[in-house]
Amino acid sequence: QVQLVESGGGLVQAGGSLRLSCAASGRTFSRYAMGWFRQAPGKEREFVAAISRSGVSTYYADSVKGRFIISRDNAKNTVYLQMNSLKPEDTAVYYCAGTDRYGTPARVMEYDYWGQGTQVTVSS
Repeated sequence: QVQLVESGGGLVQAGGSLRLSCAASGRTFSRYAMGWFRQAPGKEREFVAAISRSGVSTYYADSVKGRFIISRDNAKNTVYLQMNSLKPEDTAVYYCAGTDRYGTPARVMEYDYWGQGTQVTVSS
């Protein structure tokens, strides 16, 4: 079992940046691939980015590629999402997720552990 707690959300103007953090506790963090997902009101939860157990491999949704960067620090049991050039359509609740699968899973159903989410609001 692993517990995940997100932080770093908030209100930012379009074009601005935010850095989300997700702190993990419980079992060995490096055993888990990690992902970020988001859910806007009235929409399904969607994939944003994923990072492999070691951090060597990353994968992004087309909508955030070139603007967002996922990274992890296994010594600190933390995964990050650096969000740059934010757009109003990035507004959503952002969730951190973990899975013991290998690679960079991109589907909600592939993740077993979820945080509570952090709100990101981008004003135009």
